[in-house]
Amino acid sequence: MTTEESNRPVRRRVTLTGISSRAWEHPADRGALSALRELRGFDDIVKTFFGMWNERGFRLTFLAGAIRVDHRQYPRVYKLFTEAATSLDVAELPEIYVSQNPRIGGQAIGLDRPFIVVTTGSVERLDDDELRALLGHELGHVLSGHAVYKTIMMILTSWAANISWLPVGAFALRAIIAAMLEWWRKAELSADRAGLLAGQDPAASLRLLMKLAGGGDLSQIDTAAFLEQAAEYEGGGDLRDSIHKIGMTAWSTHPVPVARAAEQRKWIDSGAYARIVSGDYPRRDSDGDASVSEDVKQAAKAYREDFATSQDPLAGLLRRLGDGTSDLAGSAAGRVMNWASDARRRSRGDNGDGGTPEA
Repeated sequence: MTTEESNRPVRRRVTLTGISSRAWEHPADRGALSALRELRGFDDIVKTFFGMWNERGFRLTFLAGAIRVDHRQYPRVYKLFTEAATSLDVAELPEIYVSQNPRIGGQAIGLDRPFIVVTTGSVERLDDDELRALLGHELGHVLSGHAVYKTIMMILTSWAANISWLPVGAFALRAIIAAMLEWWRKAELSADRAGLLAGQDPAASLRLLMKLAGGGDLSQIDTAAFLEQAAEYEGGGDLRDSIHKIGMTAWSTHPVPVARAAEQRKWIDSGAYARIVSGDYPRRDSDGDASVSEDVKQAAKAYREDFATSQDPLAGLLRRLGDGTSDLAGSAAGRVMNWASDARRRSRGDNGDGGTPEA
């Protein structure tokens, strides 16, 4: 423990008993996943997909070339992992590995037995509170079911590289990948919220994002200046900057760190974090009562609100051109949700007119 850590007040974390992943999921993330999970036979397709690829191969890769964490190996990581799991009321811990990589980061992989991997850079450069937030982030991916779809995304990306010489096949596959990447970026925002709920230390969650952006030496970084930087990224510049931002993020799996910091601050300021910590949150035992159509509507609403309040110059121009352009706010993820909802209705033989809201 560093001197800085020892001087910080000890925070008492509450156990969020029976908390549902719906509590932290971004509306666009939840809407897309809810629609996909409702597709008749979708789970069978996923299992077939993994059967072709052999999920065990992923696990064996890390079993062979990384360190599996428990009370004997990386005991500090194991302690923080159990603490994060306790906050999120996780009964059965997934396996966790530490892999050699100097960069700060982690991932959740797998279908039947999802497991977590964090880097040596994370272990070495994050303090206890920051590492607990990162571990909670990855637990959030597992609990939300992201690991399945993210692993498929990894495989599809590999396939896209292998068939790039086939123009038609590559174009179709890249369109699917672009839509899934839009969902993936929203899934990262969900996991950031899970990490905050696991650690229950907003300052530590912000420091984690600051370290992701600029390394491990926070003595050279000012929190207020970093948040100013985030605000400038969100709304500064002109249309050229907007175009550059689209190019930067379109094929990225993660939102940029300053955007993630801004999103987390919005979520905290909305009062959602405080309500959850005080005990006001959806429970797992009510997950079966959740409405898929309501999830998709909330996703569409989130996109429209983001578009309406965005300080980005391109969004401002589109708003001035007319209200109809707000439909553009659905982006690729909106198209995925429309497709999934339509396919769900077809799989059930439902020809009703009101199944899919505008996204």
